[in-house]
Order: sequence, then C-alpha cells, then structure tokens
Amino acid sequence: MALSISSLTSSFSSLSFSSQISPKSQTLTLSSPTKSKSFSSQIRHKTTPSLVVVASSATVATPLEVERKSIEKLVKSRLPGGFAAQTIIGTGRRKCAIARVVLQEGTGKVIINYRDAKEYLQGNPLWLQYIKVPLVTLGYETSYDVFIKAHGGGLSGQAQAISLGIARALLKVSENYRTALRKEGLLTRDSRIVERKKVGLKKARKAPQFSKR
Repeated sequence: MALSISSLTSSFSSLSFSSQISPKSQTLTLSSPTKSKSFSSQIRHKTTPSLVVVASSATVATPLEVERKSIEKLVKSRLPGGFAAQTIIGTGRRKCAIARVVLQEGTGKVIINYRDAKEYLQGNPLWLQYIKVPLVTLGYETSYDVFIKAHGGGLSGQAQAISLGIARALLKVSENYRTALRKEGLLTRDSRIVERKKVGLKKARKAPQFSKR
C-alpha cells in the first residue's frame, strides 16, 4: 500500500508539472505570430517608400514638351523685353479674339503662343491661309518671322485676328504697303459678332412654334 500511495503521489506531481508547462508553451506559440507579423509589417513599411521614389524618377518629358520649351527659349531670345518692347507690332481683333503680332526679319517661321502655327491651328488649311494672306500679298512669306500672342474666342476668330494684326504690323514697316493691303480688304476690322438672344425667343431670332389655341 505504501508503494501504491507513493506511486500515485508521484503520478499526481507529474500531472501538475505538465499542466504548468503547457500554458507556457501556448503563450510562446501565441506570441510568436504577433512578432512575425509586426516584423513583416515593418519590412513592408520600409519597402513602400522606395517604390514611390522609383516611380517618380521614371517620368520623362515627351518630345512635344521638349519642342515647346525650345520654341519658348527661341521666342524669349528673339524678343528681349517681351512683345510690348518691340517696334514692328500690330494688334488684330475678331469676335472675342485678340492677337498681338510682332514681325522680325527671318525665314518665314510663324509661332503662336510658343507653339508652331500648324500645330496650334490643328493643321486646318483655311485658318493657316488667313495667316499667310497678308505676307503672300506683298511677297514676304519667307522674309519675316511672325511671333504671335493670341487669346480669347476660338481658333477661327484668332486666325482672322492674326491676319489683321500682321497687316497692321506691315504698315509699320512701310506705309507704301497700304494700297495693296487695302485692295485685298486686309485692313478692315470685321465687326460682326453673334447677335444676343432675346426674351421669349429660342435664339436671337428663332421663335417657338405658333399655336393658335
């Protein structure tokens, strides 16, 4: 009996010992994932800023932007002091568009708002013809470079305003050009604008359908 009691007590003591160890093992297993998660989150936070820096450094200027910057440098070098400081300058207006034109001796370049004329006017042959008519009339299409600053209205109105501005600038070169330009009607300001809408009408003159009853 003494032996059986001692064996039972030893077995109970072993059971109690194992119950004390088991919580420790559980706490260790539970604590290890949190540490790994926090470590992995730290690694992720550290790696994300480097990806952003790589994306920002990968931006490259397009050929159009490079061309526009080169044209802007050319205009600023050719027109020291800006448009207002030049002597051969003319202002043209059409509808709501206003164009300030500067003429300089050159090879026939036409630059509008720091962009090539063909690009700015979307390659429209009629609008490009408006710009060329004053110079072609006098035979100077390859003798002058034209620098233009235009704003307001649409491209059609701006093209016609540029035509008037070039004609007025040519008068500052020589007053003898007046007869040839006047004959082609290039010195007349076209004062036509859109007629305003009236009350009770759909547009300027269009009325709603008449109903007798």
